[in-house]
Amino acid sequence: MKMAKSPDEYFSRNEEYRPLLEKLQSILQSTELEEKMKWGIPTYCWKNKNVAGIGAFKSYAGLWFFNGVFLKDSANVLINAQERKTKGMRQWHFESIDDIDEQLVSAYIKEAIQNQKDGKEIKPEKKPLIIPDDLKEALASSSQLAEAFESLSLSCKREYAEHIAEAKRPETKQKRLEKIKPMILEKVGLYDKYK
Repeated sequence: MKMAKSPDEYFSRNEEYRPLLEKLQSILQSTELEEKMKWGIPTYCWKNKNVAGIGAFKSYAGLWFFNGVFLKDSANVLINAQERKTKGMRQWHFESIDDIDEQLVSAYIKEAIQNQKDGKEIKPEKKPLIIPDDLKEALASSSQLAEAFESLSLSCKREYAEHIAEAKRPETKQKRLEKIKPMILEKVGLYDKYK
């Protein structure tokens, strides 16, 4: 399914939760946050920094805060959707429009905005670039390949390195290596065709 290009298009794909999503949207729109579409979902930003987002899931609609870990959560309504994976993001689930306490939701949003203004945010960890031996050997044997690899962004280099390192069997590593060499020479990322 293609990503929605507007909140209305997103809501129309999630009719069951449309009233709930529209209610959350109206609360968010009453703030100084700017509504944008990111990843096909309504996202609310302050000075281009993601603060909150809304979305529909199988059994609930949710409001999430990108740096919700810093919220006081006095009503104990926020959850970490993916323990040990999600560091800063917190979600608030709603099953019906009656679950929305407008004043409480507004208070959480205002606190999230203030936290963003205060610079409270989780910075992503910088993972070191570890080039597996098979890829090192290929780069050492071809100056053209090595030069093309060096011109790639760090994230592209990491994608290629992880792609080779994740293969368990030597045969698989070699197949992957042969597949990515032309891509590296073209100076494209491993996943560029999906972007």
